[in-house]
Amino acid sequence: MYDLIAAVRLPFFVDLSRPEDVLNNTWNFYLNTEEDISVGVWHTLPVGQYEENDGREPGWHQETLGDGHPVVIYLHGNVGTRWNIISIFISFFQILSAAGYHVFSLDYRGFGDSSGEPSESGLTTDALFLYHWVKRHSRACLVCLWGHSLGSGVATNSAVKLQEQGDLKTLTSPLMILHSEDDGVVPHHMGLKLYQISLQTRRRLNTSAEVKMISFSARHGYSHNNVYLEPGLPTMVG
Repeated sequence: MYDLIAAVRLPFFVDLSRPEDVLNNTWNFYLNTEEDISVGVWHTLPVGQYEENDGREPGWHQETLGDGHPVVIYLHGNVGTRWNIISIFISFFQILSAAGYHVFSLDYRGFGDSSGEPSESGLTTDALFLYHWVKRHSRACLVCLWGHSLGSGVATNSAVKLQEQGDLKTLTSPLMILHSEDDGVVPHHMGLKLYQISLQTRRRLNTSAEVKMISFSARHGYSHNNVYLEPGLPTMVG
């Protein structure tokens, strides 16, 4: 699968360095996550901050991360780039921005204009590098990992690495699972199984860290990609 993804690198005709063509309050930059590995990142600021800081010297965007607003790092699935995941989820990013969140989305190695070839360990390394970069600049602000499809695996691996543990069963950070009952890619029963395993583990470890699963009725038609259309989403994640 990873070889196929690396060969496709969709879309070819998009300038990923120009997020302003599709999304307001957003700037593009690159991080070197390893030697010879450069990954592209988009940072969507809370509504109003982009206009307030327009015209400042380069690097001002990093300073905004210390403003007390929470941060979401969005980890996309196995198809596309940070451009077309934004075009799919543009309402989602706008909602989070309007709610006062900083939102980051990156192309893992081998995706979009990022260099290198994708692998499970490489994708996790890229996500962790961005997480540590954000934490360094945001100081005490809340930072959340939000994974979709393949990205949920990257988020889980990253959280496990952050806690220096070996598998999901020892993960004790807060966990929320959002799953539509009509998901035709990742069946809903798999989300339920993950939820039950997590609940049992929290009880065994006697931890107070919250585990929550929110299921969306098939009548909404959210399927695999459209949970972001749920009107109550900001309240759920807030």
